[in-house]
Amino acid sequence: MGVVKVLEPNSLPLSVLDQSFVRAGDGAQVALAETLQIAGLCEALGYRRFWVSEHHDTTILAGSSPEVLLAAIGAATRTIRIGSGGIMLPHYSPYKVAENFSLLANLYPGRVDLGVGRAPGADMDTAIALATDGRPKFERFPELVEQLGHYLWAGNTKPRVSPAPPRDLPIWMLGSSPDSAALAADTGLPYNVALFINPQADPGMIALYRQRFQSSALWPEPHAMITVTALCADTEERALALKKAADVNYITFVTRGPHIDYIDPEQAREYEFNPQELAFLARYEHSRAIGTQEQVRAKIEALARYHDANEVMLVSNSYHLADRIRSFQLVAEAFGLEKPTVN
Repeated sequence: MGVVKVLEPNSLPLSVLDQSFVRAGDGAQVALAETLQIAGLCEALGYRRFWVSEHHDTTILAGSSPEVLLAAIGAATRTIRIGSGGIMLPHYSPYKVAENFSLLANLYPGRVDLGVGRAPGADMDTAIALATDGRPKFERFPELVEQLGHYLWAGNTKPRVSPAPPRDLPIWMLGSSPDSAALAADTGLPYNVALFINPQADPGMIALYRQRFQSSALWPEPHAMITVTALCADTEERALALKKAADVNYITFVTRGPHIDYIDPEQAREYEFNPQELAFLARYEHSRAIGTQEQVRAKIEALARYHDANEVMLVSNSYHLADRIRSFQLVAEAFGLEKPTVN
């Protein structure tokens, strides 16, 4: 392992989205234990936020209940902000979501982010199963967001949220389309663009968000974040091996569905992409940060400038835990992240 080159500190805040990746043969218990380990590592390295996602009916991601997982992450950390990336609000009662996150925010004051999204997080059969009346409420998403904000911020609501929510508990709008940008702006919420999901999202989305933004009590100014895939390694050769494994696994997921076993970089080495697969993967090239420290830092900074983002959140679903740990270490060192001070 080579000597790490520490670059000059940068003011761009970096955060992490973890998806509790399940390796074949290990199971969910190992994946969730690794999520807790990565959360502690990211806190020690100086990342600003650690969010977890919501996915259902899959064998490859263990995070089906962000609010439950966040309770464990909060107990395992002390300073880093923790949050949902995100709660799929059309499945649920805004009142119950408000209670869940009010409880989390009372357990971990000043540290909780409530990210919400419209996507199902699964196929439509699962979305129907999640809905208490069998009818997912995707078309009511703006109304559900308004209700959630009312329960968290209006005070003395009927019924009251119990325990009472701290007034500084933020809702984040997650999305990958102009509709989500407009909704975030009109409701005065911070906005996270999921570039790792929709690589075709262009700077016009955040530009629209900034132009339409209506000031709110918690956010007098617009605040935008992008979430990107980042795979950083000591050598370019290793980074490209991680990239190929990620590409093979994503192709497999897209073509065969969520009930698959991912393969590791060693197994992926012999895979040969066909022309259609290469064309599909090419859409993602410009929105990912993959390579050595210098290459990854340059790409992250370029993406932040291109999209006019205040923050960048990283997804690093490498097969091996050691590769994920090393990636987060190298990026933190490349950006000169400041480690937290605990009183």
